[in-house]
Amino acid sequence: MITYPIAKINLGLNVVAKRADGYHDLQTVFYPVPLKDALEVQPMGEGFPSAVDCDLKVTFAATNAETLLGDEQRNLVVRAYGLLKEDFPTLPRLHAHLWKGIPTQAGMGGGSSDCAYMIRLLNESFELGLSDEQMIQYAARLGADCAFFIKSTPCYAEGIGERLEPVSLDLKGWYIGVVRPDIPVSTREAFSLIRPHYPELCCREVTARPVEAWRGALTNDFEESVFALHPELGEVKERLYKMGATYAAMSGSGSALFGLFMEEPGRLGQEFPDMFTFSSLF
Repeated sequence: MITYPIAKINLGLNVVAKRADGYHDLQTVFYPVPLKDALEVQPMGEGFPSAVDCDLKVTFAATNAETLLGDEQRNLVVRAYGLLKEDFPTLPRLHAHLWKGIPTQAGMGGGSSDCAYMIRLLNESFELGLSDEQMIQYAARLGADCAFFIKSTPCYAEGIGERLEPVSLDLKGWYIGVVRPDIPVSTREAFSLIRPHYPELCCREVTARPVEAWRGALTNDFEESVFALHPELGEVKERLYKMGATYAAMSGSGSALFGLFMEEPGRLGQEFPDMFTFSSLF
């Protein structure tokens, strides 16, 4: 059983209020990107190597993901299994293997997508009978933007990212170029430097306009503080514009930046030789 979790970008990201629970209310548009992980799940029978002297209900391994090392039982993929196991005790013991194609700590939702696609895979493979809305409720318990990946369709999001409203935005025919420098960004620190405020125009309104009208109007509030801490990220954004991007921005709280191009950004890897790069036609 295998599935391919996809990434997302934030088209606009505005922190509009500090909540009583310590979190922040956001406004953003999530848009799916054809950059993928691969998640494979196998029933762990008695003959399965990991089953020897193992009392875990699910074991987990990751490839191409040094930052995922640590307590595997805290990984979102494992936690997604545990969440469903509580309500569906007949789920068998499993081994999950994750190959990371989506860069970690990049603001592209890789971990959130992995856990949402785990929920989808378990629902389909073991005929749990969950509706999309029920799966969304499970995913939202694991993280703010996890719910988006159950359907993986363009959405306007509010709250902490869990309140979703479909939008008709379609970037078909546009190219995306992604650059992720090897710079870790602390989400906690990025939030600590934010001054919540409402933008002049909501990102939902801006993204209803042609892409050519987004520059200067569609903003990511994290850029000011993160670029001050890591000027290299701001430089990447400017270089994307110099390469011909119609619109460029940081996704989430970073550190990935993306550009939308009318033509394929073919020299992306040459322009950023020491960084992760990805380009695709939507």
